[in-house]
Amino acid sequence: MVIETLEIKVLKFHRMEGQNRIKAFVDVSINDALLIKGLRIVEGNKGLFVSMPVEQGRNEKWYERVRCLNKSIRDEIANVVLTAYSGETK
Repeated sequence: MVIETLEIKVLKFHRMEGQNRIKAFVDVSINDALLIKGLRIVEGNKGLFVSMPVEQGRNEKWYERVRCLNKSIRDEIANVVLTAYSGETK
């Protein structure tokens, strides 16, 4: 099955109050077939960015639970999430 376009929808925001680097947690759906819970909007040195859900391993290192194998898909997800976040914070 080949999918030419992705429909990415932001389903839920959970905003963090205060001066945290993490500004919000976000749930998104892709093509109404895949749900990704726990993306994070983070304030970095160069502005806001989207981080995939992570979990800490037994070795105390952090690992992504969801990984985009294609940079353009990751960029598209980040763009949709940050655009929705910007619209919500105005």
